[in-house]
Amino acid sequence: MELVSQHNTNTDYQYPKKYAVIHHLNINATPWLNLGLYENVVFSRADHYEFSYLNPVIFLVSAQQQNGSPDKTTAGLDFKANIGHATQFYGQLLLNEFILHQVLHYSNGYWANKQGLQLGLKYVNAFDVKNLDLQLETNIVRPYTYQHNDSVSSYSHYNQPLAHPLGANFYEFIVIARYQPAYKWNLEGKVIYYKQGLDSAGVNFGSNIFENYDTRPRDYGFSIGSGIPATCINLSGLVSYQWKENLFLELSAMYRNFSVNDPSDAYHNHSSTTITAGVRINMFRREYDY
Repeated sequence: MELVSQHNTNTDYQYPKKYAVIHHLNINATPWLNLGLYENVVFSRADHYEFSYLNPVIFLVSAQQQNGSPDKTTAGLDFKANIGHATQFYGQLLLNEFILHQVLHYSNGYWANKQGLQLGLKYVNAFDVKNLDLQLETNIVRPYTYQHNDSVSSYSHYNQPLAHPLGANFYEFIVIARYQPAYKWNLEGKVIYYKQGLDSAGVNFGSNIFENYDTRPRDYGFSIGSGIPATCINLSGLVSYQWKENLFLELSAMYRNFSVNDPSDAYHNHSSTTITAGVRINMFRREYDY
């Protein structure tokens, strides 16, 4: 992949390039279980590609990173399991650095314990109600997971995170309910809650993926939420009616409450309510849910 590196949006010039390699190997281990392994490498070579990365052997570049390669490398595993005809469990584990001694002493909060975890459940025709689908999901990312000592190699594109809009140093819980009471009607309700540790007074606590992890304030004592604690709850609902083929009439409402508790300043609470009505023609909805 060719990506656009961090840049100043107020300057008119050719945006700098960086590159990424993504390998994914998965297998249907059983008729109901799918297992996968993956690795991602982000690197910069002054506007040219590193052709040695064209080798398709998975984990070869991760081994190179352990032997001194300066590039940003992450690896992990994922799974999807169908239980019966109505339930699916899914998830993935991401490892950026793995130091066994520090993992075994996890409570010390070593900064380089950089991992991410996703676990989810989908339940279709829930409780034997036809066309009622439920989804539960949690996402957890430790501080500094997507940062690098070369900020160009952060896991980003066009000044946006590639993995999660929040970056890192957060945990998140999501509940989604979708119901189709009739052929042309669709209802959706969504609850999202997250807690994140934000930077304070220029101190890097690992949430901003564009920072250099060498600017961290210490080596130990980091947990999810380190820094200035911020919490957010997002409630949204949607009613959609398909008037004609691929022509939808929609009404939605969203309530968002975001609060920051800064011990050196004050408690800040921001709430907003948004109501929308519109016509959508053969396209996906834009969702603002973070």
